[in-house]
Amino acid sequence: MTDPLPAPDEVVVYWRPGCPFCIKLRTQLRFTRLRYREVNIWESPEAAAYVRSVADGNETVPTVSVAGHPLVNPSRRQLLAAAREHAPQALP
Repeated sequence: MTDPLPAPDEVVVYWRPGCPFCIKLRTQLRFTRLRYREVNIWESPEAAAYVRSVADGNETVPTVSVAGHPLVNPSRRQLLAAAREHAPQALP
């Protein structure tokens, strides 16, 4: 299993099954060339703890770490803007 916690230079999308906001963002990201990793918080207690640590104690998903900068329930536009600023290596 890969490490559920984000590396300093990567983009990680935290999600859970059945979440309509996660489905929307993950679908939208498939049409970009952004390099990212997905982690299901229901399969990783460490990932769920990370999400709670950046989402006021809640397991709000999608939560995305962009090179160490957390975004809680971001839009596609917000996520790509954060990637351009903090993780340009994740973009083509």
